Formats: sequence, structure tokens, C-alpha cells
Amino acid sequence: MKSVPDRVVKTLEKKGLTGIAVTLEEESLCLKGMVKNHDDWLKAGYTAAAFPCREVINDLAIQGLEPEKDRLPALSDSLLEGRHFDAVVIGGGVIGCAAARELTRWDISVALLEKDGDVSCHASGRNDGMVHPGFAAHPGTKKATYNVRGNKLYTRVSEDLGVPLVRCGSMLLLKNPLYILLIPYFFLRARQNGVEGCRFIERRKVFQLEKQVTRKQWGAFSFPTAGVMSPYRTAIAYAENAVQNGAEVFLDTRVRGFRLEPSKPGKTRLTAVETNRGTFTASVVINAAGIWADRIAQYAGDRFFSLHYRKGVDCILDKKTGALQQRATGMPELFQLRAKTKGGGIVPTTEGNLLIGPTAEEIPYREEYSTSQTDIDALMSRLNLNRALKKEDIITYFAGVRACTWKEDFIIEPSRKVDNLIHAAGIQSPGFASAPAIAEDVAAFAVEALKLQRTVMENRCFNPRREAPVNPRNLSPQERTKLIQSDPAYGRVICRCEGVSEGEVRDALRSSVPAMTLDGIKRRTRAGMGRCHGGFCTPRILEIMSAELKEPMERLTKRGAGSLFFTGLTKETEPKKAVKGGEA
Repeated sequence: MKSVPDRVVKTLEKKGLTGIAVTLEEESLCLKGMVKNHDDWLKAGYTAAAFPCREVINDLAIQGLEPEKDRLPALSDSLLEGRHFDAVVIGGGVIGCAAARELTRWDISVALLEKDGDVSCHASGRNDGMVHPGFAAHPGTKKATYNVRGNKLYTRVSEDLGVPLVRCGSMLLLKNPLYILLIPYFFLRARQNGVEGCRFIERRKVFQLEKQVTRKQWGAFSFPTAGVMSPYRTAIAYAENAVQNGAEVFLDTRVRGFRLEPSKPGKTRLTAVETNRGTFTASVVINAAGIWADRIAQYAGDRFFSLHYRKGVDCILDKKTGALQQRATGMPELFQLRAKTKGGGIVPTTEGNLLIGPTAEEIPYREEYSTSQTDIDALMSRLNLNRALKKEDIITYFAGVRACTWKEDFIIEPSRKVDNLIHAAGIQSPGFASAPAIAEDVAAFAVEALKLQRTVMENRCFNPRREAPVNPRNLSPQERTKLIQSDPAYGRVICRCEGVSEGEVRDALRSSVPAMTLDGIKRRTRAGMGRCHGGFCTPRILEIMSAELKEPMERLTKRGAGSLFFTGLTKETEPKKAVKGGEA
């Protein structure tokens, strides 16, 4: 009987993919060789993933593809040199921030490392914020388990962290009356995944619930537990609460490698973490590095998986459209019901905008956030799910990149090769909805690893409550007047579109995880998120940033290193010297 690698090679050859070497490494299939294009690279990876294996390591080169440039932080110092932390979390997305906060429930030292100038810069700040009910994930997968559990946990998380959660519910619209025959299958899927409260809504009732819904629908399958939150505000709130409970957050800090030593036969342990800010020791490390998680695993000698990159583009509609739809809606094609993505749709937000999307496109680079006319055309088909929406309602577009394993499931587990390494990798949708549950488990894994080294006690001073920043727009007129009287900065409106005050911008610059960039201010306050895209408020915000951070304007950035606003002053600051003969 042929081995699995031999069978994979034979199957690849039948698909026209020749010259590919397949080996079995740590129960994962490893592909090496060269393919003609990115489509062949994807085809090879998915072909291998269909065979029995732990994961797929796709190391095939693509002809003519330029290597991805590794953007290194401009910062280099010795801030971390010689220090020690009991637990280190790599990655400042919602998973990393949530894990850091969970770790502070214990009396241990915790550090969160983020390579960029703020937390939630990538996937956690570039998604629609859906708290999915857990229906779409295939039964028995980690996605399904963590999604349903995380959905339930968000009620408490929202209350503790002061981040609004709206249980708006979602509806899967049926495009064809024949789809009604699938309703028993939908109920079965919901029961298998543990999704509660699902029901079928007939066509007439759907129109009563959503008056502007497309006339092409033939009923809907409803999920009342679905909700929405601000994904970036959630990540920031997790990080701030972690710091309030003793954790330290280090931004512009990139892991460059590890030092390892043998621990037992066939196993090692991490002894030191090497970064651009110095080398330090750690008792346990959590790999929550998002789209770079396979690189971190490689540094630790435990790369049993590789990632591929799926870009999704969303568009944001003007706030005036918020009243036109209350629930999240989608209308997948029949084939999409078993697809790797959920197909996108229309999603409300806690701030009052509607979002359209996301799309799904496989790309060859990890941090490629461009948008194109093709993306826009794809989004227009989702816009038609609501008859009252128009293309003119769109105020901007944005893209995010999902970190996908070839098995299309999360990797949440302690390393099998490295004693003190925990993986939280391959976190694509429904990663945001799953975050609270994932964080609980990876923190528990880390604490168990620590207990093998030392006694670990609970943090009796842990406070799960994070006091949310002041938001004058949520106050009554009397409360707002009193606030402004006590601090006039809350009465000076900086962003007209979103009604953001100088006091809110100042607070974001003084928080426990302070904003150090314009985008950081934007994520915390929404200044610049309106229709004018910061055309009015940006100069004033930069003035406030310069004063608060005590930095000259020409050193301020939009998103961190490499994104300066100014190259220098436009006028000379010194008077010209006199020239003989009166000539200037």
C-alpha cells in the first residue's frame, strides 16, 4: 500500500502539478519544489490538506513571485535587555490582548509584544466585528467549539470592559424557494454546533422585520444570538485591562528569534526571546502572531503548519443608513453553504454605520491591503440585499487579511516539541467571535506549563472591570453640561462628523495603552471615521498629539514607522542674512 506522501504526489500529478516532493514531518505533509503560479500553489496546498495529516507545510516556490519584504521596525534599543517575564504573548491582536488579560488573573509577570505601533493594527482592526452565532463552522471543528463558547462569553466581556455589544441577530436569506428544503439540515447543523434559538422565518415575516430587504428572498433562517462589537475597541480594552492588572505592553517590538535548549528526549524549551529591543528570558511563550504565526513557530523549531492569506474587503456606509437595517443579513449561493467563507453580507455596527462585505480573495502576501474595482464590483452585489441602499452611501473601503491554515481550522494547543510554547494560530473568521474562549484556553495552557516550573497563585488584586473612556455623546444633556463645566476640553469638538471632542483625544493619548499615532486616535475615538475622512479634524488632532506627546509635528506618524505626515517645515524659521548691494 502506498504511503500518504506517495498518494499525494500521484494526485498532484493527475492535476498537472509535477516535480513536487512530498514528505511527512511531525505528522504534517511538507511540499517542496516550484509551481508556475499562485493558483497552482493553492491547488497543491488544498490537495495535500485533503489527505490524513496533522497539517500542511506548503514550501513551494512560485515562479516570478518577488519575495515579501520583511518590514522591520525603525526602533532599536535595549529596553528589554536582560529582563525576565513569566509569560510572554507575541501579537497584539484581539487574541493576544485577550490572552494577556486572562494571564493577569494569576500572580505572574506578563508581557505583550506587538511589532507595530499600536495593538489591533491588522486583522483585529480590519474586520466587520461580527460576533457570529457559530452556525457556519463545520461541526466538530475548533472553529465551531470556540465560536459558540466565545459568543456566550462576550456578554460578560462587554460588561466588564465597557465595550458595547449589540445582539442584533442575523438572517440567512434564502435565494430560491427550493432552499426551504434545506431547513431541516440547517436545524441539524445548529444542534450539532450548539447554536441556540435558531428558527425559520417565512418570506412575509422577513419583510415585516426588515422592510427594505431584497424582494428576491424566500424566507430566512434566523440566529438571535448573533451580535456586533467594535473589534479594534475590544482589543484595545482587553490590552488596557491587562495593563491595569499588571501586564506590560511593548509596541514596535518584533521577535527575531529564540534561544532554545534540550529539555527531554526529542523536546526543547525556550530560554530567551530575541527582539529589536533586546534579548530577555521567559518562562512560557504564547504565539498569537496572526498572519506571522508560522514564522514564530519556525523560529522556535516547531513549524508543523504554514499559512495562506485570504484578503477580505469591506465598505462602510454613511451613518444615515443605519436606520435602514437592524439585523445582519447574507444570501449565500447553495455552493457557499459548504464553502470556506461565509459569503459576506450587510452588517450593522454599534456606532450606527452599516458595513458591506467582506469579499474573499487568496493573495500571495501577508500584509497586502489594497482595494480594487474588482473588489468594489463584488461588494455591489451585497448592497442589493437592501433595496434602500445606494452606491452613493459608501464613504470608504478597507481590507484585511485572514490567517488561514490549509486544514481551515484554528490551531489552539501547547507545542508538542517545545515545553513552554503555546500556539494560537490560524485564527481566521470567526476568530473575533471566538476570542474570549480562545484566550481562556491558551492562558490555562500557559499556567499549566508554568506550574511545572514554579508555584503559581491567583492574583487576588485582579479587577476584571475596565472603566470605559468618557464619551460625551452617550450622556444626557444635563450630564454633558456638567462634564463640560468641569473640563471645557469635552466641549471643544475636534471631529465634526463623529462629534469627537478635544477631551476624548487627550484621554486616548493618556490611557494605559496610549495612542501614539493618528490611526491609534482614530481607533479609540472614531475621530476621522466620518464622511470627510479626517479632512477637518486631522490638523487639530496633530496639534494635540504634538503637545501631549511633546514631539514636533514633523515626527508624528499616521500608523507608525514609515508613515510620517511631514518631511519638514515649509517656511524658514530664521531671518535671511542681509546681502551686499541690496540683492536678495
